[in-house]
Amino acid sequence: MRYLSEKARLLVPYAAGLQPEEAGWIKLNTNENPYPPSPGVERVLKSSDIAGLRLYPNDSSAGLCEAIARNFGVGEQNVFCGNGSDEVLALAYQAFFSGRENVLSPDVSYGFYPVWSQMYDVGVKIIPLRDDFTIDTDGYKNGNGAVIANPNAPTGIALDIAEIETIARNNPDGVVIVDEAYMDFANVRSAVSLAAKFENLLVVRTFSKSHSLAGLRVGFAIGSRELIEGLNRVKNAFNSYPLDSLAQIAATAAISDRDHWNETRGRIIATRDEAAERLRELGYRTLDSQANFLFMETPRAKELYEWLYNNKILVRYWDKPRISGFLRVTVGTDPEMEAFIECVRRR
Repeated sequence: MRYLSEKARLLVPYAAGLQPEEAGWIKLNTNENPYPPSPGVERVLKSSDIAGLRLYPNDSSAGLCEAIARNFGVGEQNVFCGNGSDEVLALAYQAFFSGRENVLSPDVSYGFYPVWSQMYDVGVKIIPLRDDFTIDTDGYKNGNGAVIANPNAPTGIALDIAEIETIARNNPDGVVIVDEAYMDFANVRSAVSLAAKFENLLVVRTFSKSHSLAGLRVGFAIGSRELIEGLNRVKNAFNSYPLDSLAQIAATAAISDRDHWNETRGRIIATRDEAAERLRELGYRTLDSQANFLFMETPRAKELYEWLYNNKILVRYWDKPRISGFLRVTVGTDPEMEAFIECVRRR
């Protein structure tokens, strides 16, 4: 470690969920989609021009940005693409929060937020969730920026559009980032509908969840022209060719197939709601999830996690304040959730 810079030495990296290499596991720990991507993705990848890979990709992901803009009813100049929403968020932290104080963020949310804050010298003001694990919108005022996940992770609870609008209005001097990685599984409106109204609002989305493309790493942001120009400024100082050619054409095919997207998300929502009800019948408190995962409370969460692990079922457990009594469970296929619930019942 003697060659590390002072900052690198002090960093506490984000810990991702386990990725088992051997077969036979039921993997409910990383919020991946249990169903394959659109058939259109397979078609465009099989017919892609392999010889063209000798050339750099389009540096602005123009074709994909056009497809995203068409899908959301915004201008192409209001879309930015990157390697997964994690990269888009990291670039946003650099562009809008770096060196600033009083950037507002929840105490229980996505584990990468504090890592980026440390990496980019962001002075964060933590706003605790309410006792019921909802975001306390009254605390999000007069910040030099704010970031929330909606629906929140790992709770799965979502704010309605009016509450997002209040946060954007109450923080006119800073950028408000709304991380909508799980929005496609929610029954509330996306903040994209507010992007034209608030120049300080940036909505970040991903293809990893509802479009089943976690392996390709494609994310995007929608916001005002000024915010998109800020992201491009930082991107072009870091990596001017972020998305490879295959990822661009695959994601374009995925977002163009609305029928497949609607079918798979509908299946996940139905499985989620049924699994939540069955867990409640077994006596487990389960929060009202609007995502593709469940957050279930149990008095011996670590023991249950280990029991499931020993039965080759992976879920997520954090030994952290306020959430050490919970497990986060990705919604899998119906047979996978049946096996999970049966294993919980036997415990």
